[in-house]
Amino acid sequence: MPPRLPLQLPRRRFRSALLGLTAALMATLTGPAHSQQAPPVRVTKAETAPIIREVQLTGTVTSPKVARVSTSVGGLVETMRVDSGDRVEAGMPLLKLDRKLEKLQLRQERAAVAEAEEQLADARRRLSEARRLVRNQNIPESEVRSREAEVRIEQAALERLRARAEHQAERVARHSVDAPFNGVVSRKLTAAGEWVDPGTAVVELVAMDGLRLDFQAPQGYYPRIDAGAPIRVRLESVPDNPLDGRVAATIPVSDPEARTFTVRVHMNREEVPITPGMSASATLPLETGRRGVVVPRDALLRYPDGRKTVWVVEKDGDGHVAREHKVQTGLSFDGRVEIRSGLEAGARVVTRGNEALQEGQRVRLVGSNRAASD
Repeated sequence: MPPRLPLQLPRRRFRSALLGLTAALMATLTGPAHSQQAPPVRVTKAETAPIIREVQLTGTVTSPKVARVSTSVGGLVETMRVDSGDRVEAGMPLLKLDRKLEKLQLRQERAAVAEAEEQLADARRRLSEARRLVRNQNIPESEVRSREAEVRIEQAALERLRARAEHQAERVARHSVDAPFNGVVSRKLTAAGEWVDPGTAVVELVAMDGLRLDFQAPQGYYPRIDAGAPIRVRLESVPDNPLDGRVAATIPVSDPEARTFTVRVHMNREEVPITPGMSASATLPLETGRRGVVVPRDALLRYPDGRKTVWVVEKDGDGHVAREHKVQTGLSFDGRVEIRSGLEAGARVVTRGNEALQEGQRVRLVGSNRAASD
């Protein structure tokens, strides 16, 4: 049977145990273990860099070719070969018009050509006979000249009839409307059985190759945007995947009401799933021509009363302490913030773990940016 523990320690032993516990607690608070309780923070150095102004733009995906394909002759739609959404290649028939009467007219014109060819051949034969007879002085010289003129007249008549036949053949061919380029039929504007007049649009065709983006920019930025400038684009189809692009051209025609001009952008990736008419946004970086102190955006804390602060880590003996600096900010760009006042370049600012720091609190540096403390 185990011995019973005393219900009460003697007063001297109790006081000794209490003093030992207190000493152990003080050693815990002041020893190496206490330093491990300092909150971990990640820091980086504030640096001097060129200040960039980021201009936010909105725009639309556009196609380099959009055509309302029309007929050059009138007629009854016999066959409609495409529908909205169909992809077509250049030269592919889109529709055919009834051309039966036009074909009959072409047969008449070709028959007239054949008749004129026979008449010309007969005129040439009679001219050849006249030239042979004139050498024997059996007919006068004037008869030869008359038959030469007859040959020229028949020749001209034949050329005229051939031109008419070619014209009619072209009319027959134009009763078939073909795609002028590769693209997608965005709208079908007629159907079989309808009558169309010359110039009537039958389909709307949109090219899907070489799509570009057109953004509207405030006219004040026109002199500062150059062709080839980089631009960051976000598309409606991939909103979480910003893409790199290049300014292809600035179109120097301002909208008099909106006071904007067009910035045309070409994408660097052809496989991006985009279609004409899709909305897009872009960030265009423009140099301001000045330099200043910048810190990562995560280093800045904003308060409801409008204050903006940055926590700075300073060396304190063999450790580090946090100090809060009230700052005035400028432009934000590329994940960084310009600091107009309240901070100098080279200061070690906290980018992680700064949400609950207190003035003068000891901190422990962690993470890949710990080298900023060196």
